[in-house]
Amino acid sequence: MSQTPVTVAGPITIAGLGDLHVADRSVHPYRDLFQEIGERADVLALCGDLTNLGRPHEAEILAEDLRACRIPVVAVLGNHDLESGHGDEVRNILCQAGVTFLDDEAPQIHGVGFAGVKGFAGGFGARMLSPFGEDAIKHFVNEAVAEAFHLENALHTLAQETDRLVVVLHYSPTVDTVAGEPPEIWPFLGSSRLGETIDRFPVKAVFHGHAHHGTFTGRTQSGVPVYNCALPVPKENGRPYALVSV
Repeated sequence: MSQTPVTVAGPITIAGLGDLHVADRSVHPYRDLFQEIGERADVLALCGDLTNLGRPHEAEILAEDLRACRIPVVAVLGNHDLESGHGDEVRNILCQAGVTFLDDEAPQIHGVGFAGVKGFAGGFGARMLSPFGEDAIKHFVNEAVAEAFHLENALHTLAQETDRLVVVLHYSPTVDTVAGEPPEIWPFLGSSRLGETIDRFPVKAVFHGHAHHGTFTGRTQSGVPVYNCALPVPKENGRPYALVSV
């Protein structure tokens, strides 16, 4: 007999922030901001592109600033974090600073289950790219399918234990939050495959980045709230990060 999920904790406040793009020559670029977030939120969700070129030294600078944040930090990597081929090293450095990467773990924090993947491109709705034609196209689409499948496995596990789920991504699961970017690049900013997966579970909120000139809020097809937390995107609270109660 399947176990009914139970939520025992009260609401928590999640700060969502993405696209920090910490560079080699940065000097404590986010220390004060992380300290502020630690005073206003219960959990910090980092939505990828944490470094500018995926260099270990960039990750070390970020790790030092994250020590000012006294709350749990969950994260996914972004495409910039993989640029130099040192993604595993970037991840390890940040893990040592206390960051939990959601493609490795699906933790519960204060009664809320967190699942996440980087995600991938592919487009939205009826114009989503299909795996037809050249092998290169099939490999491209299969990357998006694999990311969605990884997310589904994490959500399935968490849904057995809690009815409050939060998803953290880099790429967008809905066209709503990429609006504002040039339409020609929308297919490279996310994929409806992520949204279709999310809509099969009791997800309360989705955080993502990547679309620097996109729109702050949107929804999946079934109405799950989605927040574009890319640093340059104006937020309702006037701060560089989103604050959402779940």
